[in-house]
Amino acid sequence: MQAQVKLGRVFGIRIGLHYSWIIIAILIAFSLSDLFHRTNREWPLAVVWGTAILTAVLFFVCIVLHELGHSLVAQSRGIRVPSIVLFALGGISQMERESPDAKTEFWMALAGPAVSFVIGFLCLGVAHSLGWVGIMAPAPSPLVALVGWLGYINFILGGFNLVPAYPLDGGRVLRAAAWWVTHSMERATRIASTVGQVFAFLFILAGLWQFFHGQGFGGLWIAFIGWFLLDAARSSRMQVEIMHALRGVKVRDVMERNCTIVDATTNLQSLVDEHLLRSGQRCFIVQKDGHLAGLITPTDISRVERRMWPLTTVEQAMRPLAELRVVAPEAPVMQALETMARENINQLPVVSNGHLEGTLSRAHLLEILRTRSELKV
Repeated sequence: MQAQVKLGRVFGIRIGLHYSWIIIAILIAFSLSDLFHRTNREWPLAVVWGTAILTAVLFFVCIVLHELGHSLVAQSRGIRVPSIVLFALGGISQMERESPDAKTEFWMALAGPAVSFVIGFLCLGVAHSLGWVGIMAPAPSPLVALVGWLGYINFILGGFNLVPAYPLDGGRVLRAAAWWVTHSMERATRIASTVGQVFAFLFILAGLWQFFHGQGFGGLWIAFIGWFLLDAARSSRMQVEIMHALRGVKVRDVMERNCTIVDATTNLQSLVDEHLLRSGQRCFIVQKDGHLAGLITPTDISRVERRMWPLTTVEQAMRPLAELRVVAPEAPVMQALETMARENINQLPVVSNGHLEGTLSRAHLLEILRTRSELKV
C-alpha cells in the first residue's frame, strides 16, 4: 500500500494518502451531511456540509493518531516505521519487520485501540457537557455535533479493531497470546490467521445477507471488509511461512552469480536493444576500467527521455556504487530483505572484499521459494 499524496512527517514518520482514501472520505462526508440535515433541519445547507466535511477530515486525523499509537510503541522497541498510509479501510503503519517477541506484539496491538478509546472518551465527555444527547437527536450547535460524532466514531473504530480477526489489532492480540503459550511465532500466526479467515468469511456472509435484505451499500461495504480481511490474513500467513523457509539461509546460497556486466561507455539504446529486451533481466552491473562502477535497472533507464537514449551513456544513467546498498555473501537473506524494504529497492549487489560476487533480487528469491514449495523442501 503506497501513498500517492504526501502529507508530511510526524515523529519522523511519513504520512500519506492512497487514492482510495478520497473515495471513502467523500462517502463519509455525504453520509454525515445527510444525517446532520435530517436531525438538524434548521441548519443552513452550508453549515450542514461544512460540519460533515470537517468531521470526516478530523476522523481521518484520529485514524492517524490511532496508527501513531502502534508506531510509537514499535519504535520504542527498536522497530523502524517509515510511513503511515491512509486508504479506503482506514490506515496502516508500514513497519520494516515483525515484532521480536510476544510482549512487543501485545503492546503494539493494544496501543492503537487505546488511543481511539481515549479520544472517544474525551470527545463524548465534552459533547455531553455541552448538551449533546445522542447521534440521532438534534445537536445544540454544529460544534457539539462534530465533537459528539467524533467520540462515537472513535469508539466504533477502537471496538472494531479489537475483533480477533487477524491482521486487525484484536487478531494481533490473539497472536501475541498464542505466541506466549506456544513459544512459536509461526504457530501463533497460523492460529491467528485461521481465526481471522473464519471472521472474514462471517463478515462476507453477513454483508451479503444484509445486501439482499435491503441494506444496500452498507451490506456490500461489510462484505468488502470481509474480503479484505480474508486476503490480508492469507498474505500475513504467507509472509511468515516465507520467513520460516528463509531462516538460516545465507545470501551466498541464493544469489545470482551469472550477472550481466555492461561497460560504462555503452549507450542506453544499445543496452536496451542488445541486453534488456533480449534477456528480460531487470538489473545490470556497470563496469568501468575493470572495476565495479554501479548498477542500472529499467527504472533508471525510464528516467531518461527515450529520444536521448542513443546520446546517454550507461554511466550517466546508472546509480553509482557510492549510492548503492550492498550486502555480504555471509549475511542472512532476511537481513538483505529488510534492507530492500527499508530502501525500497529490488536488487542488491553482493560484494566481498571490494569484489562483486553476484546479485540478490526479489524476483530470483520468489522463483527459489516457488521451487521449494513445489518440491516441499
